[in-house]
Amino acid sequence: MNHTLPAAAPQRSSTGDPAAEIPEGPSSKFTKASAAAVLVCWLLVVFDGYDLIVYGTVQSSLISDTGWGLSKATAGTIGSMAFVGMMIGAIFAGRMADSWGRRRTILGCAIVFSVFTVLCAFAPSAAIFGILRLLAGIGLGGLVPSANALVAELVPSKWRSIVATLMMSGVPIGGSIAAVVGIQMIPAFGWESMFLVAVLALLIVVPLGLKYLPETLAAGTASSTTVSRPAGFKSLLRAPYLGISVLFAVATIATLFAWYGLGTWLPNLMQLAGYNLGSALTFALALNLGAVAGSVITAWAGTRFGPIPTAIAAAAVAAGALLVLVTGPSVTIVYLMLVLAGVGTHGTQCLIIAAVASHYPGHLRGTALGWALGTGRIGAVAAPQVGGLLLAAGLGVNSNFLAFDGAAAIAAVLLAAVGLKLASKLSTSPSIHPSPTGANNV
Repeated sequence: MNHTLPAAAPQRSSTGDPAAEIPEGPSSKFTKASAAAVLVCWLLVVFDGYDLIVYGTVQSSLISDTGWGLSKATAGTIGSMAFVGMMIGAIFAGRMADSWGRRRTILGCAIVFSVFTVLCAFAPSAAIFGILRLLAGIGLGGLVPSANALVAELVPSKWRSIVATLMMSGVPIGGSIAAVVGIQMIPAFGWESMFLVAVLALLIVVPLGLKYLPETLAAGTASSTTVSRPAGFKSLLRAPYLGISVLFAVATIATLFAWYGLGTWLPNLMQLAGYNLGSALTFALALNLGAVAGSVITAWAGTRFGPIPTAIAAAAVAAGALLVLVTGPSVTIVYLMLVLAGVGTHGTQCLIIAAVASHYPGHLRGTALGWALGTGRIGAVAAPQVGGLLLAAGLGVNSNFLAFDGAAAIAAVLLAAVGLKLASKLSTSPSIHPSPTGANNV
């Protein structure tokens, strides 16, 4: 059966403002207004990435300087709190974006994560800090699937894969900013200053979003002449989407375990390996710069070879790089392997997002992205916990690298299964043809 994207049907905003109308399907051309909206979404993803990585930069300070009595295991638990919130936010915001509109969901999520991140600077205890990270995580988790769903509707189909991948470069760019800022700000102003940076998103980027982001219509308010199409998670978990939805979700779990495990623990791991804080943060910078490069490389390769084959290769690169770290190489090789690990782990996740955005029809796109990223946060929740428990058990730094290496290898295998499933659909459905992005609709 050929499950193609639905024809673009105009949707009217509930306010009746013609300027707020955009089609459900992808735009036929990339306008200046669309470019401005994509840029705003990208800037919000940069702050999202900053907020995700900032905990890794302050973790050792929280253990040693706060008097909260944190151990490595409890620090890992607190690190997981934001990812628990992200799991909640991603699952529900994707559905909200399909029902209530992308613009409102994106701006609501941006306000939530900015406010609660700023409040983290004033937390009086570890428990309050963890709760604030949980609440910030709800906004963080909801932003990415909502923003990607909107962007997918604003660009032509042939550019969707590359734009979705480049959009996600904002995550490691934000992480790189966190590492660079941390080298200067933590010694000078304390760990609290790192969380106050989020006020810039609230004061600058959110107002830009109010001006430039278009609104999309809730699925249920389409014209009465439009054929009713069921939306929601039930649609993802039944034929013809069930198998591919499960594979995308589990592959995302493995990928996010590797990426956020490294993001959370790398500075602390390198300090335990004998490096000072400044050097440890430069290793984190190498990881995030690799992820930025990975966004660009995989955007090109995903368009040229297809997102799934490229994702398999990216996950394999990450697994190989992390395995080399276990051998105790020279400092130069460590930097190189961390760059490759950033290319592979983040590149894999970008490509999964691009594949999901291309494989589901418009009325399910936000829900599908929320499903993959929301369930995938299980890996992000588990990684800080597992890393802390391995260290607390006395298994050493290499135990963390092996755990993250194994996750990247598992992701490669699962994505190969996705590729086989899609190839099987193609062989049994001759009418399905590859799209210009190399992705096929399920």
